[in-house]
This record gives sequence, C-alpha cells and structure tokens, in this order.
Amino acid sequence: MTSIALGSTALFTQGVFAAETNQVDCQKSATQQSITQECETKKSTKADEEIEHIKVHGVRHSIYHFDKSGDKRRVNDLIETPQVINVLTQDQISDSGRSDLSEILSAQSGVTLGTGENGNAFGDRYIIRGHEARSDVFVDGLRDPGMTTRESFATERVEITKGPSSTFAGRGSSGGAVNSVTKKASTSYDFGRVDASFGTDDYTRFTADYNKSVSDQTAVRVNALIADETKPGRDSIERERQGLQLSATHLATDKLSLTADYYFLNAEDRPDLGSYYDRDAQYPIEGIPVYAQDEDFQNSEVSTFTLRADYQIDEDTLFYNTTRFGKTENGYITTGVRGTTRDVSDPVAPGADTLSMSTHQGWQDVEYFATQFNFIKSVNLAGLNHKFVAGVEYTDESVDNGVYDIEYANPTNCLVGGRRGVSGAYCILDGAGNQLDNIGSLMGRTYERGIADAQFSINTFSAYIMDTIKINDKTQIFLGLRQDSFDYTNDVVSRGNELAFDYSDDMYNGHAGILYDIAENGNVYLNYSTATNINGGESDLGANCGYGGLCGDPDQVKQSDPELVENIELGTKWQFFDEKLMATAALFQMTKDDVMESVGNDYSSLGTLNTGKNRVKGLELGLAGDINDTLSMQASATVMDSEVLESFNEENEGLALSNFAEKSWYIQLRYQPNETWAFGGDYSGQSEMYGGQPDTAAGYNAETGQYSIIVPSYQVLNLFANYNATEDLTLRVNVGNALDKEYWTAAYRSGSFMYLGDARTVRFTVNYQF
Repeated sequence: MTSIALGSTALFTQGVFAAETNQVDCQKSATQQSITQECETKKSTKADEEIEHIKVHGVRHSIYHFDKSGDKRRVNDLIETPQVINVLTQDQISDSGRSDLSEILSAQSGVTLGTGENGNAFGDRYIIRGHEARSDVFVDGLRDPGMTTRESFATERVEITKGPSSTFAGRGSSGGAVNSVTKKASTSYDFGRVDASFGTDDYTRFTADYNKSVSDQTAVRVNALIADETKPGRDSIERERQGLQLSATHLATDKLSLTADYYFLNAEDRPDLGSYYDRDAQYPIEGIPVYAQDEDFQNSEVSTFTLRADYQIDEDTLFYNTTRFGKTENGYITTGVRGTTRDVSDPVAPGADTLSMSTHQGWQDVEYFATQFNFIKSVNLAGLNHKFVAGVEYTDESVDNGVYDIEYANPTNCLVGGRRGVSGAYCILDGAGNQLDNIGSLMGRTYERGIADAQFSINTFSAYIMDTIKINDKTQIFLGLRQDSFDYTNDVVSRGNELAFDYSDDMYNGHAGILYDIAENGNVYLNYSTATNINGGESDLGANCGYGGLCGDPDQVKQSDPELVENIELGTKWQFFDEKLMATAALFQMTKDDVMESVGNDYSSLGTLNTGKNRVKGLELGLAGDINDTLSMQASATVMDSEVLESFNEENEGLALSNFAEKSWYIQLRYQPNETWAFGGDYSGQSEMYGGQPDTAAGYNAETGQYSIIVPSYQVLNLFANYNATEDLTLRVNVGNALDKEYWTAAYRSGSFMYLGDARTVRFTVNYQF
C-alpha cells in the first residue's frame, strides 16, 4: 500500500478521481478535511497498464480552482488559454448552497438574467456580457437546446466562457457560452456520498452519488435527486425536482474506452412573476402579495442519452466521438400582475387604482440528435510544436411551440382599459383598495393543450480546425476556423396567417491569438474572435421579431445576413502561491453588426434586416484558488459599457442596451482554521439595468431623460459553516440572503413583471461519504 501526498491542484472534484496513464494522484476537496487518505495503486506501464481500485476515506478539502477545461478541444491549461473562462467547481457550488443552474449563474459577474415573455418561453435565460445566451448552453461540449429548468445534482463543474466562442460552439455564443461537465463513472475507485438537507420554507433536498467499479474494465455510477421547497418569502410558490443520471464506463481495450450516460430531470413549479414596475415612482412595487393562481404551473422534463467513445491512438493522438439523443418538454401557465386604474364604466369603483392580473402561457417540445467527431494530434513541424484539433459535427433539432386553450370558470370582477379597449379583468383589490381574500382562486382556469403554432427545424453540418503553435519557450499562437452550413425551416401561424420559412446558408467564424510569457508565473495575450447568429435562431418565438424570432416575411428572411459579432480581448493571467491561485484580467470590446430590428409593435413579423449595430466594452478581473492552506476564494468583477451605434430608429443611437448591468461582482471565501471547522460565504451584486428586448436600446424617455424600466442595483450576502463530525460525516448550515433584502433580478420589457430574488433562508445539510 502506497501513501499518496495530498496536493493542491485538482484532477477531480467531489469524489471524482482522475486516473492518468502512468499514475493515480489522490487529492483533497469538498466539504471537510480528510484525516487520512490512502490509495491502493500500481504505477502502470504502456505494456501493462492496470489501475487498482481506490478507496476514499473521509472527505477532502474544498477546491475552488481547476486547471483544465472539460472540453478536450481546449488543449492547453486554462492559464495558457487566451480567453476568460470561469470554472465553478462542484465544491464551490456545494458550499454556496445553490442548486439550479440559473441560481448559480445569476451570481456571476458579467451574467444577468432575462425574463420569459408571452412569446419568449419561460425557462432558464441568461445574458452574458450583454448578449442573449439562452440557446448557448452546452452539456459536455454538445448544445443543450430548449427552454428548460437545469439542475446541478449531476454536474461536476460549470464553465462560463466569456466572449464569442463560435469556433467551439457554432452558431450563437455572441457573449459567451455555458458548458456543464457531468459526473461520469470511473474504474479507478469506489465511492459513495449522500446529502440530506432540510430548512426553512419547507425545504427538503436529497441527493445520492455512488460509483462502483464492477471490474478493472467496467464501472457504473448513479446520481439521484429528490427536492421540494417553497420559494423563500413567497408562500405557496413551489418548486419540486426529481432527477436521475446513470453512467457506465467500459475500457474495451488499452486504447478504447466507452461511456454511456442517461439523464432525466422532472421539474414541477408553481411559478411567481414577482412584482411590477411603477412608472410614476420609477421603482418596483415592494411587498407585492402572492397572487399566483391555484392552477398555475411550469413543468419541465428532460431526458437524454449520450454515448462517448475515446480512442487513444498513441500518446500524441486522440480520436473521440460524442453522440446524444435528447428530448425536452416545457409547459407553463402563469400569472402576472400590474398596476392599473378601473375604467370609468367600472360598476364598483370607477377610476380607482387597482392591481389586475394577466395570463402568460405556452408549451415547447424539443427533440434533437447531435454527433461530434474530434481528432487531436500533437506533432512537431518545421521545428515548431503544434497541437491540432480537427472536428466535424452534425446536429438535427426539431422544436414545436404552441399555446394552451384556456377557459375561465369565474366571472371577471373589474373593468380596465387596455390596447384592445375596455374589457373585463381580474383585480386583486376591492373597490376600497383592500386586498381580496382567496386571491389564488379568482380566475378558475381550465385548459387543454392546443396545436403547435410554430414548428422549427434546423439541420447543421459543421467542420472546424484549430492549431496551438508553440513558437518558443515564451510564445504561443492560437488559430481556429469553423464553417457551419445549415438548412432551416419554420412553419408558423402568425395572427391567422400561415407562413412557411425555408432557407439555407453558410457561416464562417474563427479566432486568432497570441500569448507571451512575461514571467515564469504570468503571461499576456491578445485575442480576436467572431460569432454569428442566424435570423430566427431562437426557436421559441416563431415569426416575432422581438427576442430573436424570425425577422421578416419568408422572402425577406432569405435575403437576411447572419448577425456578426467581433471581439478583441487583451488579457493577462498569473499564478501565485505555488500555482494554487490564478489571477486574471481582461480588457475586451465586442461589436455586433447586422443586427435584426423589428418595426411596428414589439411582436411585429416585419423587420429591417441587418440595420442595427451595438458595442460592449469592458474590463473583467478574476481570482480563483487557495491563498494559503486555510483560505480559498473565487472572485470576479466586471465593469462594462454598452452603446447602440446604429439603428433603424435613430432615437436609439447612443443609448445603452437592455438587460445589461454595467457593474457586477462575485466573491466567495472559505476559511478552514482546523480539521473540524470551515466557515465562509459569498457576496454578489450588480448595478441597475434597464428592461427591454435583447440587442436593442433600453426604453428611454427623451422628455424626462430617464430610462423607462429600471431594475434597481442589489447586493446579496450568503453564509455557510461546516462541522466535520467524523472522517465520513459533515454537517453544514447555509444562510441565504443573510440580510433579508428584497431585490429584483430581471424585468419584462414593459415592466409588467419583475422577478423577485429569494428572501432569507436557513438550510441544514448532513453529508455522509462511504
């Protein structure tokens, strides 16, 4: 038996050990310090490679820094990658107490949340560096399409790439992309972990993670989730999750490994659209009552099957394929509320101020197939070391969007004015302005699923080649080029008209960069990269120009060009404290040209086709890793400025982009003074931002000189403490929103609803490893 020293650089997180070709390296991570860790291993050789089972005793130190990307196409360590990539480790996520991907990302600098709309489906929606990214979410390097709820119970790491990433990601990825690296079975160890949590707001969460090496060649892994809670501070707003991931790995030969994964998640929510914006007070209404109707729901179901084959041809050559079949279903009927005035014809209280409710609803079904082949080769040519990556990818996505046929069993109780004139409505205040009883049962909705009104399909064939060239001991050059060829169809019913869209196009994107080591532990780099978005690339919007739907009639669409994003980034990366802490800084400027713009109302199908142009520039700073043996941290801060440079509507020029916070920050600290205790917390926040449609100017009133819909700035403090009761048992307490501040995270373009952040929570977790 060999005792292995506990290092600081992770090859794994949360019980996942990585077996390298010639050795096994056992290290510490997660929620408590292991008193002893021993690994049984044999150093293998090329002729006789054998790794014995590894038994983990106890829990490890937490790891807040990771050296490499989970995407093997990024052949260098992150320190030598000329782009900002924020890696959120499983340990950091666990310490923070967050679980849904939207919660995790919303705290990160440079990332803001967007709302759902009447046309834009409800689900996870992210905006990175001011650019829409709801379709730029990936799992293990393959696009994860559809508006769904995403969980982290089977996630090893979350990687946020900042800036255009089309060479790797394909269409979209204007401001960046999000890639979740999932937990996979390994033959290198046996491991089990159970987390049981309970807390305020009826919070319960149970997760299990078990890896079993069946033989030297085969292993299986199971991750399971059951969770339920009430939204903190909002009684009767419920969230429920059930999830399962099954993974199996088989080492077919010394060179060939096969991995198969099945993932399932069912999320059932009673959603809450929060407050609304008071234009007179120029501030969201505080203390809004819970008004969701008893029949409101948002149900999301995801199931995927992934097969991966890795063939190590020789020590310098790797060939691998990843293939996935997936299906998602997302449906919702939810209620909004807005401030209005009873019409003069109202029989109860003519002209009285009131709050009236509205219905937002829709469904989306997604089926997709994707397969990606990659060839990675290290070779010496003309005295220079090259790391080539060549790949092809084929994706087939089909998306059906529709609405529900809804009837209201209860009569309306007030008359209000609107775009269509005076009509009956459901008001939650009586004639004297007092809140009614039993608000949740005012409407009495019944519903049936209607037929699809937009059937989207896109087939894409992609080919790319990248090269990392080491010029000398100090200088590296990065080059990449990608072509995406797509065939697009979308059969849309828009205001009673049936429209058939059918077009094809080719897109070309690339990146070029240079990195220079100015010291043994630091470098500077300059990077240029591009991204393209196709007209109608957001599959949930049919022929609505706003929010990324199709812009133009079928003939116009064929004449449209893809929107083009160009990014220039100057950065530096440094390692300190024996390479335990990485510091980064980057100046960037992104210019988006040929932007689609709608004319008429916000849901017009008419477009001006490639008339807009905007720019985002800024500075991002980051720190991740260990300062010393007791203190770990991950922090980032972003300062940005946005401007509309050109627009069909000249009044927009010079204004800021919507859904864009100029300043945002995140810092998480963990202090472990001894083997028994660990303490920490995180502090995040952002400056104010303005509601509106993506890629367009925020609403602005020239007479008052103020923006129309303002999401106020906010700061949130979360705390945690760990008590390591034994080698195998850890107790943790998390206090979320410790100062119990009311805050808003996103706004609908008209301010009719504004998402509320969670109120204070207290949660206890028992973690047992075996």
